[in-house]
Amino acid sequence: MRVLLFGTYERDYPRNAIVRSCLRRAGIEIVERHVSVWDGRRHNWSAGAATLARLLAAEARLLAPSRASFDVALVGYPGHLDLPAARLAARGKPLVFDPLVSLADTLVDDRARFRRGSLPARALAAADRLAFRTADAVVADTAAHAELYRSLGAKRVEVCFVGAEETVFEPGWRRPDEFVALFVGKLIPLHGLATILGAARIAPEVRFRIVGSGQLEREIDGAPPNVERVPWVDYERLPEELHRCGCALGIFGTSTKARRVIPNKVFQALACGAPVVTADTPGARELLHDGESALLVPPGDPAALADAVRRLANGASLAERVAAGGAAAYRRNASVDILAARWRDLLESAR
Repeated sequence: MRVLLFGTYERDYPRNAIVRSCLRRAGIEIVERHVSVWDGRRHNWSAGAATLARLLAAEARLLAPSRASFDVALVGYPGHLDLPAARLAARGKPLVFDPLVSLADTLVDDRARFRRGSLPARALAAADRLAFRTADAVVADTAAHAELYRSLGAKRVEVCFVGAEETVFEPGWRRPDEFVALFVGKLIPLHGLATILGAARIAPEVRFRIVGSGQLEREIDGAPPNVERVPWVDYERLPEELHRCGCALGIFGTSTKARRVIPNKVFQALACGAPVVTADTPGARELLHDGESALLVPPGDPAALADAVRRLANGASLAERVAAGGAAAYRRNASVDILAARWRDLLESAR
């Protein structure tokens, strides 16, 4: 099988990198028709005339004549605005969209970048509907997300977990002498930074290490003294952070989107063998079981998070049991070998 990867997708974004790895592992030949628009940009969806001009120029270049043959066209993240061009480029071949998120769900409901009902919010909702209805099949990262995509008009939805880049995130966690609860990620509402800081105040004897920057980083200005802030760690060094942490923190936001997703950071921690604490949501329960493969706590509950972190800090056997269970759940459900087979099946069925 030959797959055309089409669009302005961010090449190095973990989901896209993992998909390429999975396709190659499955023996699928990849042809890329890619024009960079979002690569290396801290805020991918920042509005403005310059961004619009880059996007329009990119779409024109993507539609340049090509003789490359393929069986299925695949648009990756963020490719919501690429679907009309992708439909033309597909030349009647099946068109599959791997959106990762809904634009309106992310930028309006979760990050509150735009007011509900505003012109930009309505435009994002319209872009979602057009993208999901144009594709022959849409790939969701969880079954919970799949329900949203169906409500937005997707004709057919398949589910495939995100996974982790196993060339980067390898097993190696060992319980450290000094326990540190590690959070890595963008500081956005989805992640529940206020809940993490609240837990740190409740458990002052536990060290918390927050790696990342983003929309809510000013909230850290009032962090308690047991919180260490690291604005940036190179992607290739993240496994070192995970291998030496006491536990890895997932997400704790209370938005509807937070209930649907299993973020990159959770898969990466599981791949490294670290014990995970994350919110107890429908999305998380598709992969994890409380007390077995992770500790699951109510979203937005600092006291419950503090209690879970304390249990791992004070219980070596619990931490090791959860770490082993999480690594096993990852291997069974989200390893590259498992996801490679899943991607091959869903692309074959789209033909």
